[in-house]
Amino acid sequence: MKINSILFAGFLAGVTLVMVPSCKKNGKCGETNISEAGGDDSHNFGQNCMNCHKSGGEGEGCFSVAGSTSNSSLTSPLSSGTVKLYTAANGGGTLKYTIQIDSKGNFHTTESIDVAGLYPSVTGSNGTPHYMSSSLSSGACNSCHGVSTSKLWAN
Repeated sequence: MKINSILFAGFLAGVTLVMVPSCKKNGKCGETNISEAGGDDSHNFGQNCMNCHKSGGEGEGCFSVAGSTSNSSLTSPLSSGTVKLYTAANGGGTLKYTIQIDSKGNFHTTESIDVAGLYPSVTGSNGTPHYMSSSLSSGACNSCHGVSTSKLWAN
């Protein structure tokens, strides 16, 4: 009788563990979602992408780097270009990552990137890069740009 009670208790504990939901909604952080040149699947230009594209969020995939870029007059989205992440300021050091800007002016990646200490640049179709003078502490670019600092832009 004692063995049956122990087995039943173990069974209930196992069922309880299986039924406890993960903090990731349906495994969404496992989804790949990377912006592409000419792509148009993105949305919510200028908003902080990480509000939804995070563990437990409603977005498809958990972004490590994401943001929006405008044209030089800041009147419309930059429809093509790249965001590059370097190990030193002003494009110095080693180029670690390149992220394409899509046709809606957004860039994003679910690739695992540790942004701490990396220096970004934004380059539009004219090929002239614009560098951020300080290193990143977050990949949520729109959490600062367009809020407490100027919007990201390029020509």
